[in-house]
Amino acid sequence: MTTMRTFIIVWVGQLVSTIGSYMTEFALTLWAWEVTGSATALALVGFFSRLPRIPITLIAGIIVDRFNRKYLMILADAIAVLSTVGIGILYLTDSLQIWHIYLSASVNGGFGQIQSLAHQTSISLMVPQQHYTRANSMNSAVHYGSAIFGPALAGILYPLIGLLGILWLDLLTFGVAISTLLFVEIPQSLPQKAAEVETLFARLTFGFREVWRQPSLSVLLLIYGLFLFFHDLGGAIYDPMILARTNGSAAVLASIGAAAGIGGVTGAILLSAWGGPKRRVTGMLAGFIGAGISKTVFGLGRLPLVWIPAQVCSSLNFPLIGSSKTAIWMGKIAPAKQGRVFAANALVGQVLSAIATLMAGPLSDRVFEPMMQSNTPFASLFSPIIGTGSGAGIALLYVITSIGLLFTGVAGFAIPHLQKMESSEAK
Repeated sequence: MTTMRTFIIVWVGQLVSTIGSYMTEFALTLWAWEVTGSATALALVGFFSRLPRIPITLIAGIIVDRFNRKYLMILADAIAVLSTVGIGILYLTDSLQIWHIYLSASVNGGFGQIQSLAHQTSISLMVPQQHYTRANSMNSAVHYGSAIFGPALAGILYPLIGLLGILWLDLLTFGVAISTLLFVEIPQSLPQKAAEVETLFARLTFGFREVWRQPSLSVLLLIYGLFLFFHDLGGAIYDPMILARTNGSAAVLASIGAAAGIGGVTGAILLSAWGGPKRRVTGMLAGFIGAGISKTVFGLGRLPLVWIPAQVCSSLNFPLIGSSKTAIWMGKIAPAKQGRVFAANALVGQVLSAIATLMAGPLSDRVFEPMMQSNTPFASLFSPIIGTGSGAGIALLYVITSIGLLFTGVAGFAIPHLQKMESSEAK
């Protein structure tokens, strides 16, 4: 069995499983809303999913580089199965409470981080280097495709089969994912030589030291980190902006979410067929610029007629951004080191995302919204562009973050280390 065929088989299993997971997430959201009627309760599910990822990322790279990645992926799926079974039993016995959902989200989030890293670092061992971008764009399709079909299927089936029926379907999809992993052979990277064995502290910091050892990689991490900061700062106020400007319309929010999924899937399909640009840095930076322009138009818009096409155009860029960025790292870092290096990258991203998210709320509620609701020259300057009323200040902040994405992409073309980085092979 060729390694590319192996990748496709594993990819199909992950797609089916992820659709099942999105169905369960949607059904649990409906259940939690019926029980609590609290937006905070729903938000905490996402918080508890992300919380364990930060400390686990510190050791995930070591685990992934030292242990069989196929078995790590199976372990993560098995833990998710046990979690789903536990939720089902609690629901059957009328014992399910919201804190059980938080606990399940934490467990799945932690093991999911290891699984994601194990799968990502296996790609360079399954796929020829010329297909790195195509393979990573196919992985983007897993997320965006599931974001469309998972909630849609759950929305249709939930009234018919309820939460328990959705959980059963999720278990079946996990069975598909585990089966595909059991019946394929995933190549493993060569273990480190005895002379390379280091102290625990050295192993924990290896990924960061490997990045800073190569100036082009440190620049890549910084430029992507800047993009991620602006993106997540805007992403944190995305839902409130739409809801504030539509008088709380869930239908508009759902339609824009579907547009994001459609744009992402379309971008992934086009990129898979194309194979990506020869210069991946150019592809990544072009994606930054495309996303920045689209999101700026989105922030300036006030109606779904503007938001929906702008969201499609924005999401078109993210398979190109993600696959190009990941392909660069795969080409620069030897497979045996990728787990620790990718974990270091993920940790930086998680910290920046947390900082951006914490800033977004106070900036919106205490700075930009009051300023745009006031009779000051500041409000008079921007109101013809942004509009007035509830959500105008949030929209202005969103536009600023979007322009930040655009300038990050433009600045990247002026950085010599970034432009020269694809001239050498993995070290």
